[in-house]
Amino acid sequence: MRQEIKTFLREEDGIGVIEIVLILVVLIGLVIIFKKQITTLLEGIFKEIEKQSKEVY
Repeated sequence: MRQEIKTFLREEDGIGVIEIVLILVVLIGLVIIFKKQITTLLEGIFKEIEKQSKEVY
């Protein structure tokens, strides 16, 4: 029984999942903080794409 507890405590399989969750939380936080800037940037990019695509046709 004691050996099983020691083995369980030494396992690091769940560490990867925790790291991924923390990275996702940080990324979501950054998106929330910079939402307006990201939206403005993407709108400008899509307007430029639309403008240049009209020149092709």
